Amino acid sequence: MSATTYTAAPATTTTAPSAGSLLRRGAVATVAAAAATTVIATVGQAVGISLAVSGAPIPPAGFATLTVVFAVLGLLIALVLRRFARSPRTAWIRTTVVLTALSLVPDLLADAAGSTKALLMGTHLVAAAIVIPAVAARLRA
Repeated sequence: MSATTYTAAPATTTTAPSAGSLLRRGAVATVAAAAATTVIATVGQAVGISLAVSGAPIPPAGFATLTVVFAVLGLLIALVLRRFARSPRTAWIRTTVVLTALSLVPDLLADAAGSTKALLMGTHLVAAAIVIPAVAARLRA
């Protein structure tokens, strides 16, 4: 006679990273993105690309300011998705990719030189490439 024994698999729980760690990582990414967009604008201006839209020049520091404003809005979206989405990371990536694509539309329509439009769009893409993956890494899959 043989006896069969069953052992329960150990319970595993995966906890989502805390909101604090999400905000810390997002803040670091925001600062990096703001610095990167400022550098791009400064280098672009140094090589002769106009930063004027509709005749009004955008100061390089303005790139940092707007990057911070929109990254903070993105972090708020991430916090909401972290709380309410079934798959926050997937929802974050989908949402931010769509928002990044939409952010290019005003640049395309801007009253500016083609090189200025390209620089503006480049700053959006660089900021997104820094912030999106950094925040995604702190969200539950």
